[in-house]
Amino acid sequence: MPSIESNQLLLAAAAACEDKKAEDIRILALDPAESGLTDYFLICNGTNERQNIAITDEIELRLKREFGVYPNSVEGRRQAEWILMDYVDFIVHVFSAEKRAFYGLERLRKSATTLSIADLHAEVKAALNSRRREKTTTPAPEKKTAVSKKSSAAVKKITAKKTAKKTGPAIKSAKATATKAKRKPSAKK
Repeated sequence: MPSIESNQLLLAAAAACEDKKAEDIRILALDPAESGLTDYFLICNGTNERQNIAITDEIELRLKREFGVYPNSVEGRRQAEWILMDYVDFIVHVFSAEKRAFYGLERLRKSATTLSIADLHAEVKAALNSRRREKTTTPAPEKKTAVSKKSSAAVKKITAKKTAKKTGPAIKSAKATATKAKRKPSAKK
């Protein structure tokens, strides 16, 4: 099952596609039994090669800026007819219109379910709300502040020794100055 974070990344990538005017944006949720490769395919197409490059650049820039995530690999950028970006949890396919019709990934993945961006957004929102509810209903573990009698007695001894070491020389010097004052005869005239 995909994580909330991977779904958020997928939504950001789809939003980047929309911002660069990609056409026919589809999200395919792949069947885990058939595909151990990834969880989702994000498929779209541009009108020309320059737009395909602009779409992939925007996806890469947005995911890097917002999440600090880079694609594991990018293929086909030079020809720009079919650009593939591998983000492990999902794979982005940006096609030219002709190549998309020719390869037909949607036909090849018949067991995959098509998700709309609104469906995925609602799923992420519900998962975040349930996670927040779990955090608020789970009580925080109590801190143990009680100290055993033996350890508190040991702490008292240690602090007593430390204070004795600090005040010991001061007391000795005060006694020494008091005895010196007694030995000197006062000079009265």
